[in-house]
Amino acid sequence: MSYVRNKPSISSEAAAVLIAAARAKADELGVAMSIAVVDESGDLKAFDRMDGSVHVSIQLAQDKAFTAIGFGLSSDGWYDFIKDDGPLALGAPAAIDRLVTFGGGYPVVLDGAIVGGIGVSGGHYSQDMTVAQAGLAALGD
Repeated sequence: MSYVRNKPSISSEAAAVLIAAARAKADELGVAMSIAVVDESGDLKAFDRMDGSVHVSIQLAQDKAFTAIGFGLSSDGWYDFIKDDGPLALGAPAAIDRLVTFGGGYPVVLDGAIVGGIGVSGGHYSQDMTVAQAGLAALGD
């Protein structure tokens, strides 16, 4: 029996690819954003705060990425998951630290494993989603 478990984790290189592709999309949209990449445990791996991004976007981007790795569910997917369940709708956001229930956070899945998450904040959540998805597309995810 082994008491050690190896967990796949996003590399620094992959995190840089996510950041660069997401930033390029944000530039294309003309919206200053914060872009965070976390590892499989939710710890910050890479971060970029574009000039002019709003201050609150710093924490929100990180929390969206953290939300995405928690259950392997996008941050906007959380809204759909809890909206019709009263106890979850009231309890989950209050009880789960750093939970964000609107778009912009996605798990990063490589070789079938959640290796990290990307979170984007600074625009409307639909813009945040577009920018995060552009980052994922650069990895072929």
